[in-house]
Amino acid sequence: MTLRKSDVFLLLTVSGMVLLAAILLQAHIVARGDLPFVRQEAEVVKNLGLTDLCLSTEARYTRHLSQADWHAAFQSHPMALDHFPSGSILGPPETLKTPHD
Repeated sequence: MTLRKSDVFLLLTVSGMVLLAAILLQAHIVARGDLPFVRQEAEVVKNLGLTDLCLSTEARYTRHLSQADWHAAFQSHPMALDHFPSGSILGPPETLKTPHD
């Protein structure tokens, strides 16, 4: 018995759809199982008042824009060189650019 090209295409398409459905079903089952853990983590974040995700791990002012340091060694004057690549992408937040009393 020889399969025509259209039969092969149909067989591959149907088997791909079945595989995709199985993957989505497995992901749904796993996600339902993880729901209590996700809710617990959300409660911890809410209770501790944690901020957003970290943007990068390098420069002190790009770790999180609301958590910049006011003073850092070797970078506390206007002509200081930026030693971190992420500093060329994200500048210091506006709160650090304006003088505070």
